[in-house]
Amino acid sequence: MTGRRRARLWGAPLLASAALFAAGCGTTAKTSSRAPGCRPGILHPLGSPARAYAAVVRSRARAYRTPGVGPIGRFGHDTAYGVPTVFSVRAAVLGRSCEVAWYRVQLPLKPNGRVGYVRARDVRVGVVDTRISVDLSRKLLIFYRDGRARLRLRVGIGAPATPTPTGSFYVNLRFREDPTGPYGPAALGISAYSPVLSSWPQGGPVAIHGTNRPWTIGRAASNGCIHVPNAVVERLFRATPAGTPVVIHA
Repeated sequence: MTGRRRARLWGAPLLASAALFAAGCGTTAKTSSRAPGCRPGILHPLGSPARAYAAVVRSRARAYRTPGVGPIGRFGHDTAYGVPTVFSVRAAVLGRSCEVAWYRVQLPLKPNGRVGYVRARDVRVGVVDTRISVDLSRKLLIFYRDGRARLRLRVGIGAPATPTPTGSFYVNLRFREDPTGPYGPAALGISAYSPVLSSWPQGGPVAIHGTNRPWTIGRAASNGCIHVPNAVVERLFRATPAGTPVVIHA
């Protein structure tokens, strides 16, 4: 993690025809806006260990604490980085016509793990079949597809003074970098923020990325980001679409 941004940004894969387009990676699957045996107003959880849901803002969206009440923030189609705005979808709320009226989503905002509700008509929703788990105690990253472990990596994590935050997050930004720079050749920004570097630009966002300090792999020595060996970070980058859940635990 660094306060300078010189990246070539790679936006979140767009949703097309209500399907998540993962640029050749992940699942392309259509989701229905109508639920069988529906009960209007009931919160219906979405997702499983093998499947998650992600949403891209169509044009603009407003997030609320509860459906239509307590505005949290406004979001455009593009973020400040010029790439599509992505949310992780956790549940759906059905309207009186039994169509999905609202989605409960995780937002890329502080505090970590913040959730809100967005109108279904304001987003496109699709399926993601990838997942990342990071075990801080073992300094181990596991990449899953279809619920199966496909890649295991020894990683570097935050130093004791600048720890990597724990919790459930998601990939909300993908970008390429100077291969010789601090991020290595590629990075996956996640919806997590450092618990201590709040004065950094954008509030201290956390990423999974390569590094020009290979000695940090297998150690607790970063500013909070997760360091991946440059030799494999490109493979991880290509396989991981925006919206991929990321769980970090101690």
